[in-house]
Amino acid sequence: MRAYRGQMSDNQPIRRSLPEKQKQLRDLKETLGAMKAHTSPALKESIRKRIAQLEAELTAAPVLKAARKQQNGTRFARPTGEGAGRRSGGLRARS
Repeated sequence: MRAYRGQMSDNQPIRRSLPEKQKQLRDLKETLGAMKAHTSPALKESIRKRIAQLEAELTAAPVLKAARKQQNGTRFARPTGEGAGRRSGGLRARS
């Protein structure tokens, strides 16, 4: 059976909201703290790397959120002039 576009098996990153990222960061820090001394150094390093990525994303989140609000304010302005409110004619071809 073939996968359809956007299906979770499309090998795309999972998009998480800000609270989900914060929870994941807490969980990873707890996991790193609970690891035994004999745990693989590669595993510890990969968790540290993911923690650093999440912290960077969380510190950049307020800046990105403000930029999106600015874009959305101008992006969805109502059209004016002749033909405002009417749909453009014709059917669209599906891809």
